This record gives sequence, structure tokens and C-alpha cells, in this order.
Amino acid sequence: MDRVDYQSLVIQDLNNLHKADELDLSPWYQRRSVWAPAQKSYLINTIFEQKPIPALYIRHSLDLEKSKSVKEIVDGQQRTRTMLSYCNDEFSAKHPEHSNQSVKFSQLTKAQQQKFLLTSIPIGYLLGATDSDVIDIFGRINSVSKSLNGQEKRNAAYSGEMKQLCLRQASSRVSFWRNCNVFTANDIARMGEVQFVSDLIYSLINGLSSYSTANLDNMYKMYDESFPQMDVINNQLDFVFDFAASINPNKISDTVFNRQPIFFSLLYVIHTKQPLTIKKVEKAIIEIDERFNSDTNKSPEDIEFYTACSATTQGIASRRIRHSYILSFM
Repeated sequence: MDRVDYQSLVIQDLNNLHKADELDLSPWYQRRSVWAPAQKSYLINTIFEQKPIPALYIRHSLDLEKSKSVKEIVDGQQRTRTMLSYCNDEFSAKHPEHSNQSVKFSQLTKAQQQKFLLTSIPIGYLLGATDSDVIDIFGRINSVSKSLNGQEKRNAAYSGEMKQLCLRQASSRVSFWRNCNVFTANDIARMGEVQFVSDLIYSLINGLSSYSTANLDNMYKMYDESFPQMDVINNQLDFVFDFAASINPNKISDTVFNRQPIFFSLLYVIHTKQPLTIKKVEKAIIEIDERFNSDTNKSPEDIEFYTACSATTQGIASRRIRHSYILSFM
């Protein structure tokens, strides 16, 4: 292969190429289109929000029999199909200028349609690529999923209302995570804070529960296309996090409460025990931290709490012990 030449095409260009039969969306090594409706809608919403999307990789070749050039989609088939099918009014997507209601292409204003069609899509042209080059590149691009953690896999697999709620709640609180020192930069880079929010949402829906990868996977799947409780859960999260953000961040960052499992328990207590005052919560945090770090005069309850913070911290038994203990100081 000679090189990769990065350029761009607007969505209307892709539409024109497809209508002219100059876009090969089904090369023999590609998967069939398998995106769920929620994934399609999420991509279109991403374009509406003017957020970046991954580049398409295209091998440009000539069909000598038909005397025309052909652009073969090496990577990005499903993204391309999604953009084309939206232009054909085949599904709807949420638009920020329509009160985030789902709309089809035909329901956009003329100005909105034009803006969508003129959206620039990054293209990587594989120049001089042989079939062997293409297979190697396709394999390299798609091998990244082998190293994804559980939350990154959920993020890749789902695009609907549950994923969007978790991402929105987690990403809007970056300053909070940093101030409280609950998550490291690497945790955030690997979506640890999104998984934390997902886990909290699961307990808000189902009552205090164990952490379980399978439970979170099922929750994302169940509420991918529709999450009727979204507004209620969103408001509950806003209240809990806004309350926690009013606590002196040093009371969390400099105490045992900067540990994710214990911080989770604090948030769940804030959710269940109201009314509370910031002063009362800060006093409780200090007292609990002092008892936790004390080597003497530990009560049976102190010892039980210490144990619940030190082993199998994500199980329901440990979570119930921590919840009851913290609650007793409120």
C-alpha cells in the first residue's frame, strides 16, 4: 500500500455516490448491517450535536468493465448505511432544535436538512491497497474490542436512552470527580465513572443491589430503545450529586469516602435519607473516617463496617452493612 490520504466528503457526496452505484457497501470481508435502531439514532444525533464521528476508510478503485470508479468501504459500512437510510426517511433521531424529540429527515426544516447534508465526514483513502492490505487494515481497526473493559463494551454495544443518560450524568460531573479524588485520570479514560453512575442507576431502579456486570448489561439492553423512568431517575441523580457537590470536597478526597465503594454507599444514603443537611453529613463523614482509621476502641459495628469496606466490597451484604452504618450517623 502506498499511503493513507485523509480528506473529507459531505453526506450529500456519499448520497450521490450511492445513487450512482459508485459506493461499495458490501465488500466480501465486511459484516452485514446489524445495527439496532437505537445505535442508528445515536449516530445521527451525534451529527446533529456536531460531535466528531470516526473516519470512514475507503479503497478507491476502477471498474474497467463499467468504466467508472468505485469507492469500497473498508471500515464504516454501518455508519455509512445509517446516514444514507436516514436521508431516505427510514428512521427517526433526536434533534436538539426539536426539543430533543425524534424526527425523520423529512420533518427537518430546509435549513436543518441542508446543514445535515453538508456535514463533513472524515475519510481515509487507502491508496494502492491490495486485498491483503485491506484485510490486514480491517483486522487491525476492528481488533480494538478485544481489550475493552465491561463498560467500554456496553458503550460500544448500545446507543439508546440508558447509555445516553449514563454518559450525560457522568460527563457533566468531571470537575466533581476530580475535586473529590474518587476517580483517577485513567479511571475516567476507561469510563470508570460511567460504570459507577450505571451501577448507581441500577440500585435507584431496583433498590440497593450487588454490583454485577450481567445486571448492567441487561439494564442497558432492556432500556436501550426506551426508558420510561428516565426523567425520574435523572432528577434523583441530579439531587444526589448536587447535594454531594455541596459537601466540602476535602471531606471526601481526604477521607475513606474517596474510595469508590464507600462513596457509592454515601450517595445511596443521601438518596434514601431525607431531609439531610450538609453540616450533618460532613460531621458524619469526619466521625466515620476517624473511627475507620482508629486502632483502638472500635465497637462491633465499627469492625463490621471496616470489614465491609475491605473485602468483597461490591456484594449486597457489604453494601447493606455500609448503608446501615453510615445511615446510623445521619
